[in-house]
Amino acid sequence: MGKKRIIKKGGGGIDQSLAARSLTRLSKKKIANGILHIQSTYNNTILSLTDEKGDVVFSSSAGALGFKGAKKGTPFAASKVAELMADKAKMIGIKEAGIMVKGVGAGREAAIRSFAARGIDFTFIKDVTPIPHNGPRPRKPRRV
Repeated sequence: MGKKRIIKKGGGGIDQSLAARSLTRLSKKKIANGILHIQSTYNNTILSLTDEKGDVVFSSSAGALGFKGAKKGTPFAASKVAELMADKAKMIGIKEAGIMVKGVGAGREAAIRSFAARGIDFTFIKDVTPIPHNGPRPRKPRRV
């Protein structure tokens, strides 16, 4: 017979302990302006904040906040990650940031909007999604 397993169905939301732990680990140096890199794929949204030289100050993703599976690629998860990154950015003194967006996922616009809502000014928004100029050689036609 054994023990009964109880499976809890969560709302699929943010894990508060992971968000709090992420806010405790901050950089010691103060930065006035930086660049926010948003990589949005179909499966996840990854945000990295760099200084103007390109050195990563901190980064976070939807998976790091406790979203699992298909929920990582949603606009809601991207907005939660962006809110957390904006809070971190304010703590180290960032007043304005440039934004570089890469990828075709659903979280692109949601991340930008929620980062903007936290009161950090933008200097630029640039799309750096790689575009193939010809790509690899196509497959040969199938003979039936």
